[in-house]
Amino acid sequence: MNKKLNILGVITARGGSKGIPGKNIKLLNGKPLIAYTIEVTKESKTITHLIVSTDSIEIAEISKRYGVDVPYIQPKELAKDDIGHLPVMQYAISFMEKKLNIVFDYAVILQPTSPLRIAEDIDKTVEKNIETGADSAVSLVEIEENHPIKIKKLEGDMVLPYCIPEEEGKRRQDLPVAYKRNGSAYVIKRDVIMKKNKLFGDSTAGIIVPKERSVDIDTSFDWMKAEYLLKLKK
Repeated sequence: MNKKLNILGVITARGGSKGIPGKNIKLLNGKPLIAYTIEVTKESKTITHLIVSTDSIEIAEISKRYGVDVPYIQPKELAKDDIGHLPVMQYAISFMEKKLNIVFDYAVILQPTSPLRIAEDIDKTVEKNIETGADSAVSLVEIEENHPIKIKKLEGDMVLPYCIPEEEGKRRQDLPVAYKRNGSAYVIKRDVIMKKNKLFGDSTAGIIVPKERSVDIDTSFDWMKAEYLLKLKK
């Protein structure tokens, strides 16, 4: 990989969380959830600049204690529930480019809700984006349950395929392999975000991450799974 590339890692951490209140700084096995992402990302060999982007002073203070830069508190308009990652990343890139007087080549979205990722998962996603020349790259996990072929919808009383017809009698193990994004890392070319106003662009490459590192905490059950797996890891 070209060592001259400037790659901005942005840990995005809103203060509000409806599912699990205070989720990003809630203690998971004795450590704030966001700390797992900070510590692992600091081990990355590809990310050249790392920040936390948050609207919360409390999250900012805890993040700083774990040794990461929090160069600003997000404007209120970026902290609303209906605001996606695109304007948050555009603000982060613009702010840091002005501050450092550089232009980034890639940006990486890192969500605190994936505490089981390792630095290699981040680096492989970055490297895949660079190698393929795709607009973006994401980390994936194989879907072993709830395969998309088995997902249905109701129209009146009738059960219909949601998107893919299911062949009668097909065994689960005979279904084609399917994947979903696991939340560990989203890598995007800088110009896709800043000039095309997109998060993924027209082409997305992917790397596969094992299931045991692919817990994306959204519910209390996800939290319990992460807690259990982290204890096993120790």
